Amino acid sequence: MDEELVDLMDAELWLTIGGILLLIVLSAFFSGSETGLTGSSYARMHQLDRKGDERASRVLALREHSETMIGAILIGNNITNILGSVLATTVFLQFFGEHGVVYATLVMTVVVVIFAEVLPKTYALNNSDRVALAVAPLISAIVFILGPIARTVRGIVRLILSMFGIRISEELGHSEQEEELRGLIELHGHKVEVDEEEVREERAMLRSILDLSEVWVEEIMTHRRRVEMLDADDTVEDIISQIMKSPYTRLPLFKGDHEEIIGVIHAKAVLRAVKGLDGEELEKLDMCEIASDPWFIPTSTTLLDQLQAFRARREHFALVVDEYGAFQGIVTLEDIIEEIVGEISDEHDVAVAGVRPQADGSYVIDGTVTLRDLNREFDWSLPDGEASTIAGLILHEARTIPNVAQEFVFHGFRFKILRRHRNQITLLRVSRETPAEGENETVETTRLPDAS
Repeated sequence: MDEELVDLMDAELWLTIGGILLLIVLSAFFSGSETGLTGSSYARMHQLDRKGDERASRVLALREHSETMIGAILIGNNITNILGSVLATTVFLQFFGEHGVVYATLVMTVVVVIFAEVLPKTYALNNSDRVALAVAPLISAIVFILGPIARTVRGIVRLILSMFGIRISEELGHSEQEEELRGLIELHGHKVEVDEEEVREERAMLRSILDLSEVWVEEIMTHRRRVEMLDADDTVEDIISQIMKSPYTRLPLFKGDHEEIIGVIHAKAVLRAVKGLDGEELEKLDMCEIASDPWFIPTSTTLLDQLQAFRARREHFALVVDEYGAFQGIVTLEDIIEEIVGEISDEHDVAVAGVRPQADGSYVIDGTVTLRDLNREFDWSLPDGEASTIAGLILHEARTIPNVAQEFVFHGFRFKILRRHRNQITLLRVSRETPAEGENETVETTRLPDAS
């Protein structure tokens, strides 16, 4: 009888130990599942879902109700940990008497921390997508069972937080989503063996797409001073000769005053009209009839709105006017595309001197070069919120009209004024500043008499 009792006690002991081990495994499962599901890539799950992956669909469904999911997982995890600790205490009391509680606490703490928390979470953190897809079906069933309890707990938590004036929102606002997307863009290519130049260009394009709704057409337009125009009062031969010499296919047509733009001449339209003369004299051509109606847009139009307008009207050319209706410049579809993909050059483009690298690592830059072009080209981070050109940035930061040879230090760069025409900065030297001299600090280092 005594032997049977001993055998029964031994069997009960081993069952208890087996139960403890099973509970530790379950605890590890809950811990790893939480990390895997919350750390998985939402974008990748969405793509897999679109391809028909049912497991990815379950992951997305769980993440749509993340509070309920996390609550159910935590409830299950706590139940397993507490039950495991109770069983371990029972076993240790049999061997060590009243000191068994202390020993059980120490042993279970070490075991749970290592095998049920750190180990599974470390693995899940490094294999989030794989773990999420694997555990999604089982976690869905657990959430279905424990969901009512989790929602009750969530309600209690929200009630307590509301007493302190704290409101919880499950959905990210548009600005938060955009910031998250920008963060992902900056991480693009991180720790990946790829061509740095290629990654830099890709990041620049992705950033530019997000910036389309924040950039005005006046920031990228060709200023009226550099716009090539046709005079309707010139002879037909002179106009055709100017069109042939021009690198552009569309040119504004004015009459009398440059502000009085009456149309836009397309080179192909002129060629078709010339061909239709059948050998007759060119003077019979009426350029005003050939010209298409001008399309005027305000300077406050964003690039995104203008891109959509170009697509809707099936046009590539628009004239930019200010709030008073004064002509400011032109913007084309190519200008907007270049904001996304970078400068596009073809055999007819005119090479414009803008940035000239120097042997000492500095750059001699024209004042009209835009900050966005510099940031894209050299991966700089000069702020373009208050100014669109490098000269405009100097004026904004200096709060004065600088003199020739005057130097400033701000945003981690040193700027030296090389040339000025009246109140316009036409040429400057830009070089990286050492961190020791301070970033975002405006420093006037030299002041000489105006040499312009």
